[in-house]
Amino acid sequence: MLYLKDRGHLHPLASEITPHEVWRQRRTLIQGLMAGAAATALPALAATARPGKRDALPGARSAVPGAATMEAPTAYGDVTSYNNFYEFGTDKADPAQRAQKLQTRPWTVVVDGLVKKPGRWDLDTLLKLAPMEERVYRLRCVEGWSMVIPWVGYSLAELIRRVEPLGSARYLQFETLADAKQMPGLRSNIIPWPYVEGLRLDEAMHPLTLLAFGLYGEVLPPQNGAPLRLVVPWKYGFKSAKSLVAIRFVEQPPRSAWQRTAPEEYGFYANVNPTVDHPRWSQASERRIGEGLFARRRPTLMFNGYEPQVGQLYAGLDLKKNY
Repeated sequence: MLYLKDRGHLHPLASEITPHEVWRQRRTLIQGLMAGAAATALPALAATARPGKRDALPGARSAVPGAATMEAPTAYGDVTSYNNFYEFGTDKADPAQRAQKLQTRPWTVVVDGLVKKPGRWDLDTLLKLAPMEERVYRLRCVEGWSMVIPWVGYSLAELIRRVEPLGSARYLQFETLADAKQMPGLRSNIIPWPYVEGLRLDEAMHPLTLLAFGLYGEVLPPQNGAPLRLVVPWKYGFKSAKSLVAIRFVEQPPRSAWQRTAPEEYGFYANVNPTVDHPRWSQASERRIGEGLFARRRPTLMFNGYEPQVGQLYAGLDLKKNY
């Protein structure tokens, strides 16, 4: 279960140091710009160094407010080796070890329900639907750890607008691949399969809500949700469903896999909130992966630091009741 936290395993120390050097260069560039450097230097901010592990998927610098935190990115080796992807096992190392043979082509995503233009979208069409952008987001896991990841993709709203939701569509339900031949974790009954998650329509339409196809300038590795996944940076990580195969527009809130498993622990909204603890541990602070076992924990930020961008979505909502 997610609440088993790290299951007693230490995450591997990444050998890659390039991302931190990239961060140093990025910071230097920003300082130069603030001092009056030419505005034409701005596109360089999107040039996150490629690790050279997978096919390139470059993204241009995003103009979406809040889409590029200035925090140092987590090393590629940690991002790709320390994962929750229960379709491949419950240990953090299981996805990297067991997901490498996941077949991501051909791949289609069914988009249906309360829309004027339902259909089946193939991966190549989705890749060309909108320009790719780099989004450097904080990721906060409900287990109390965090990362900073340079994703590549575009706002989910780009797809939503094209299928034209009906007036009765108020929520989106996301369904992930459930193939027992490729995913050994499906043999367990830890949660009901397939993995299902959901968002309100206005949450899904927010420009920060990302349909991601890559990270670190390359196509997504299988253990990180290839070939496409959801990334909702102000919510706990389990809301960002991986390896999507269906998106359905519905009138009522979809009941997620974790709500069905432990409704007293995992609510529909799952907004990062340091004032609302998990029933068995505090959410007030977090451990940043890659900073070392003895590094001080960081204070957790409301909405994971994205309150200026998304706080208005929840005006008047009791965030303790609607956790």
